Order: sequence, then structure tokens, then C-alpha cells
Amino acid sequence: MAGNSFGNLFKVTTFGESHGLAIGGVIDGCPAGVSLDFEAIQNDLDRRKPGQSEIVTQRKESDTVKFLSGIFDGKTTGTPIGFIIENDNQKSNDYSHIKDVYRPSHADYTYDKKYGNRDYRGGGRSSARETACRVVAGAVAKQFLKNIEINAFTSSVGDIFIDKPYQELDFNAIESNIVRCPDTVKADAMIARIKEIRKQGDTIGGTVTCVLKNVPIGLGEPVFDRLHAELGKAMLSINAVKGFEYGSGFCGAKMKGSEHNDLFNADGTTQTNLSGGIQGGISNGMDIYFRVAFKPVATIMQKQNTIDKDGNIVEMQGKGRHDPCVVPRAVPIVEAMAALVLADYYLINKTSKI
Repeated sequence: MAGNSFGNLFKVTTFGESHGLAIGGVIDGCPAGVSLDFEAIQNDLDRRKPGQSEIVTQRKESDTVKFLSGIFDGKTTGTPIGFIIENDNQKSNDYSHIKDVYRPSHADYTYDKKYGNRDYRGGGRSSARETACRVVAGAVAKQFLKNIEINAFTSSVGDIFIDKPYQELDFNAIESNIVRCPDTVKADAMIARIKEIRKQGDTIGGTVTCVLKNVPIGLGEPVFDRLHAELGKAMLSINAVKGFEYGSGFCGAKMKGSEHNDLFNADGTTQTNLSGGIQGGISNGMDIYFRVAFKPVATIMQKQNTIDKDGNIVEMQGKGRHDPCVVPRAVPIVEAMAALVLADYYLINKTSKI
């Protein structure tokens, strides 16, 4: 199966299924001599793992990463970094009812039609459990991008939105609540909404905003490999993502050029930042900020009509352990994918001029 690798010079390939023995990956192209903080890597995994609070899936996984290669005496050696995360808490029988049935808005139907064979246990390879591997790779990438700050947070759940610009938010408050929202008043409302939705056997979507500070000028390539294009690809590759916008985003389409242009200061900074830190596909040194939209989780605990493998209309109801809202656990995934993009373009930029 193609499509399991991401990146050019800094590259990660992931493997494994939701209910297999383990998931894991290989990071290639990481420079030698990077001192790794293993506690920080595990902390990012813990922010993503299931069972961490009452508003996420109650599957219990330690998500402990084991590094197999590419590290000696706590430093990267420049060779491929292999790692695995063992699956400890599979309940594959929870999925026996969908062996021959396609869940609405899942990858069951498309995987079956594409490959003629699918692992129906938790979605197999299409499960969001794969994203734990991205978090490991992203956490490694963060550690040689030491001067760059990457902060993602929940900016909406359903129709509850943060109404403050990111410059007025305290990023230190992101981890102070289980929904990972730096606006604590809005966080309480979001948590209450998720609990309400869960009781109804339903799910709800939301958005994650990410802010990248201290990004050096010059990251990104002309035409097809623009920095925002790669960020968009990275975010849209995450399970359940339905939209990506950066800078002024879709609101910019309502504006006039005289309103939207970012006028320069003498030092090359800009008076406004509607460009979102990227111009001509290349970082300009200003903050890069973007928003990622996540759909409601497709598995709901309500009866729905669907089809089986023979095309018969059948009734089904979700079972097992699922997130009522994926957004709180998606925050570290968004950070990880942003780090992978920046790491790759940081290395590519080294080849731009002598």
C-alpha cells in the first residue's frame, strides 16, 4: 500500500493497525547529534492517548514508545530511527458486528472496494490510532527546531467558539483543562457540550487552531511546494479533518486589497499579518497561524441504516469505545504534523543557496 510516508529530507513512514500487535514507524533524515528528551516525547503521546479523561474514548492504552534504532547515548546517530508502540487493550469483538457491514462515513466501503480485503477491527489501518506514530516523529522534529514555538489548541466545539484573537490567549492555559482550550470560560462550556452529546449517543465536531512562532524567513519552495500547501496537505491527512485555512483564510475573500495588504515596517516585519506568516509560499518571519476543522466522529451510538457487502440495506448501531469529540486529542497531532513540515523545509532550505 502506498501513501504511508510523509516528508522529503525529514521523512517518516508509519506501519500497523488499530488492533494489531503494535503500531510504529521509521524516521529517516533526522540530523545526527540531536539530544532527545524522551520524557517530552512521551508527554506528547500522553496528550494524544485514549482514556485520558471523561470526554474521550475509554480505550486504555499506555502508548509507551520503544525506540529500536538510530539513537545512542541519548543522541540521534543520523541513521534511521525505528520505534514501536504496542497495542495493549484491543477488544476486537466490539467490531464483529461490522465484519460484513459498512459503517456510514467510515473508510470501510472504500477500503474494501480498493483492496478487496479490509481489517474491520477498529478500522485497521484507517484508524486514527495510526496518528500516535506521527506524534512520536513530530516530537523528535520539535527537538531540533528548538527556537520555534508550536502551540495548538481547541478553538471551537460545535457552535462554541473562542472569540478572542490568539494574541490575547495564554498558551500556558491550554493544558489546564481536558478540552485543551486556553479560554477557560469557553472550555467549561465546551466540556459540558461534549458530555451532553455523549449522553445522546451522538458526536460533535470542532476546530483546532495552531500558532507557529519564531519561524525563520525562507521556509517553503516556489509553485507546487509552497509552505502553506504542505501544511494543508499535512493537516488534511489527519483522520476526520474536513478543512484547512491559514492567515485570513476564507474571510479574506470578503475583503478589498487595500484592507488585506500587510504593509511593511522598516525592519521587514509587517503592520498586520493577514498573510498568516507566509507570502509567495515562503515564510516571512511573522507568526504562522492556521485553523483545522474536524468533523463529528462517524461512529455514533444510535441506530442508522447502511448497507452490507451484498448491497442489502441493514440497520446497525455503533458499539465499543469511541470519542464523542476528537478535537481535544487532535491538538498534539496537529502540532506534530506542523513540526514535521517545518523540520523538512528547514533541512530543504539548507540547500537553497551557498
